Amino acid sequence: MPSDTSPPTTPPSVTGYRALLRNREFAGLYAGFTLTTAATTLSGFALGMLVSHQTRSPFLTAVSMYGATFATVLGALTLMSAADGGRPRRTLVALQCVSLAGIAAQAIPGLPLAVRFGLLLVLGFFQSLGTGTRMGLLAEVSPTSTYALARSLMNITSGGMAVLGYALGALLLRYLNPQGVFVMAASLTGLALVVVATTVREHSIRLTRRPGLRQTWTTNAALFSHSGQRALLLNLWVPNGLVVGCEALFISYSPRHAGALLAAGSAGMLLGDLVVGRLLSADGRRRHAFALRLLLAFPYLLFAAHPPLPVVMAAVFIASVGFAATLPLQEQLLASTPDAVQGQVQGVESAGRMTWQGIGAAIAGSVAQHFTAGTAITALAAISVVITVASRPFVAERRPRPVRARQ
Repeated sequence: MPSDTSPPTTPPSVTGYRALLRNREFAGLYAGFTLTTAATTLSGFALGMLVSHQTRSPFLTAVSMYGATFATVLGALTLMSAADGGRPRRTLVALQCVSLAGIAAQAIPGLPLAVRFGLLLVLGFFQSLGTGTRMGLLAEVSPTSTYALARSLMNITSGGMAVLGYALGALLLRYLNPQGVFVMAASLTGLALVVVATTVREHSIRLTRRPGLRQTWTTNAALFSHSGQRALLLNLWVPNGLVVGCEALFISYSPRHAGALLAAGSAGMLLGDLVVGRLLSADGRRRHAFALRLLLAFPYLLFAAHPPLPVVMAAVFIASVGFAATLPLQEQLLASTPDAVQGQVQGVESAGRMTWQGIGAAIAGSVAQHFTAGTAITALAAISVVITVASRPFVAERRPRPVRARQ
């Protein structure tokens, strides 16, 4: 269907990251995303260490690090159509304010764990809407030909900030208590709010009907009505989420070296997105997608042998390169999505992926309660490999039909 959006502000000749960053709006979205990711990483690591110290529970520790992702599915099912509303900049700024308030509240000394987990759920709900809004704006300020490059840069930055965040978090906790780290995370979130508010402009109205519950359900029903799109979402969500569940057990597996293991995983993700997003063509990304999805889980099978730390770090690093498999799958999903609902569809994809990260963390923590963390990691990796292999024919052979935007 014809696009209702204004023309992209990035010229079609963009071929590199530096050219993308010359677009003021993209640079603002990118900077805000970078600061938000750093803040989320710091606060998540601090909360995980705080919960581990107070409870000694692998389950609660894993859930505390990824608990916010459980609520993202609520955003996807209820108000995600707001991501395609007429004032995306205003929506994104408002959601950044909510994130700032939630992270700042975690810095309150003596806050009960039940309240901390409640804050996680609230933040997860609003963060899912923020992700959909941000990705909808990204599709507007970057032309289709550079979408994969833009997402690649976002993913690289996410990996880089996670490396720095986990390393910095481990260092800061040697000198500060978790509340001090929460204060730093809140400061980064506040800075992200200022950046977005001063660089991103409002865009055209993409829906003729008011966003709300009915509009969200209508578009979601169209998205899930075709087996090809369901297979795409399955591969974007489940194998990824199970491997994140493996990562959620690093604190329980090796409390002393958890920061190093998390940083190794983030570094591998950074490298994968750099190579796949920047150096491979669209056809190359499609050809290597299955191998990358296998790589994502296969090295974690080494945990069954309890290898020495250098081997474990190398396995985690290599496996995390496989997270780049999301890029070709996201490109395939975007190709079947009309402009009018790009924000919602991308928000649903992101929310489902994050929700499965929380599910993976909960499953991993539950298994580790009864077995060792190493055994749980090996089991989740094996299941991830089986799902990837079993679903391959559906992703490789079926082209998803376009999602119909009902006005």
